[in-house]
Amino acid sequence: FTMKQILASREIQIPDDVTVEVKSRRVRVKGPRGELKRTFKHLQLQIEVTGKTLRVEAWFAKRKQLACVRTVCSHITNMITGVTVGFKYTMKSAYAHFPINLSIAADKKSIDVRNFLGEKRLRAPALYDGVLVESTGNKDEIMVYGNDIEHVSTSAARIQQCT
Repeated sequence: FTMKQILASREIQIPDDVTVEVKSRRVRVKGPRGELKRTFKHLQLQIEVTGKTLRVEAWFAKRKQLACVRTVCSHITNMITGVTVGFKYTMKSAYAHFPINLSIAADKKSIDVRNFLGEKRLRAPALYDGVLVESTGNKDEIMVYGNDIEHVSTSAARIQQCT
């Protein structure tokens, strides 16, 4: 027999330059850098906005549902951070003998990895929409940035894993 907690809730303060809309567990966050949407329909939670606070509640929840309350709050906080400041990953290519050539397209939406271990094959990892890549100016260093933390981090991981 496992205990149920009657009510578990967390609140998030919404900044002034951000608007958050919630309709049937679909969250839409708009800010100065753009708009992000996310669906939490697979979770039995109550999400409501009152003024400049967003409240996530779980009624009569067991341990796994209680963990989802904080997870959803973290996702929404990351969405708010994304539309206000954005996310940036800085990556550096390391090599021993064959210099890896990273060529970024003119629109900054794709990257090609050449001369990895002296191979002639061209590696072009797929990047998400809304994720941009540019050179930092330092030798063999690139910057992957965008609004959605999951898209930015997955794109950085794809660049790293294509080698």
